[in-house]
Amino acid sequence: MRIVLVGPPGAGKGTQAVRLAEKLRIPHISTGDLFRANISRQTELGKLAKSYMDAGNLVPDEVTIAMAKDRMEQPDAAGGFLLDGFPRNVSQAEALDTLLQEESIKLDAVLDLEVPEDEVVKRIAGRRICRKDSSHVFHVTYSPAKKEGVCDVCGGELYQRDDDSEDTVRKRLEVYHTQTEPIIDYYKAQGLVVTISSLGPVDEITRRALEALKREDATK
Repeated sequence: MRIVLVGPPGAGKGTQAVRLAEKLRIPHISTGDLFRANISRQTELGKLAKSYMDAGNLVPDEVTIAMAKDRMEQPDAAGGFLLDGFPRNVSQAEALDTLLQEESIKLDAVLDLEVPEDEVVKRIAGRRICRKDSSHVFHVTYSPAKKEGVCDVCGGELYQRDDDSEDTVRKRLEVYHTQTEPIIDYYKAQGLVVTISSLGPVDEITRRALEALKREDATK
C-alpha cells in the first residue's frame, strides 16, 4: 500500500507510522528522517537543506520534494510506502501527485488521525523530559514520575521543553490548521481519506487503523 499519514501535533503519528509500516511491511518515510539521512551523508540535497536550516529558514518545498522523490525510488519502496510529515501543504500534495503520475502509480489511502484540540494540548503540554537523558520521557497525567520533578530512571531533573508549553502547542496547532489541514480536503476530493479516532490505547489505535486501511483497500 501507498499511504500518507496526517494529523495534528500530538496525534501520535510517529508512533503509529512505525507500527503500521512494520505491520504492512512497507518503509516508513518521514521528513525528519529524510533530512537527517541526507545531511549525515552530505548529499547535495542534504547540504542545501542544511544551508537553509543553519540560517534559521524553512527548507523550501522543492528540496523536500526532491528528497522524498529520491527515497520513494529506492528498491524497498517499490511495493509501497508510508509517508509521515510529507506532504505538509497542498502544493506538496500536488507535487506528490505529479511524481506518482510520472511513475504510473497512485496513493491507496490518506489516513487522518483525528484527536480533539484540548487533548492535543493535554498530551504535549504534560510531557516532562529528563535533563540527563532526553530518552527518559514522562507525562504528568499518563505516566507520571514516582517523585514529582525527578526521573525514575537516573534521578535527573525533569523539565518541560519550551516548545511543549501550552502557548507554543496552540501556535503549532494554528500552523497545522492553516498549512497542513487543507490537504485533507484536497485528498477527500480524490476519495482517499480514511479518518479514525486517535484516542485510546496505542494498540487499539493501530488495530483501528489497520481495519480502516483494509476496508479502504478492499474498495479499490
